[in-house]
Amino acid sequence: MEELKSIMEEFVESWWDLISEPAQQWLEGKYDKDILISAIKQADKECGSCGCDLDPFYKRMLIRQI
Repeated sequence: MEELKSIMEEFVESWWDLISEPAQQWLEGKYDKDILISAIKQADKECGSCGCDLDPFYKRMLIRQI
């Protein structure tokens, strides 16, 4: 669970609205799982192989299905 929290905090700190807002909602315990998964899938599609620090997190989160 600590790993999930850490990844979500990284997403929030990215300031990329696509993932930061759903991740913040997850941290606050008031999120929609489908919206969060959709946002992570979209982020992976748009940026999942750009070489940034977030790239490996998208796939880890999708494997876990939050």
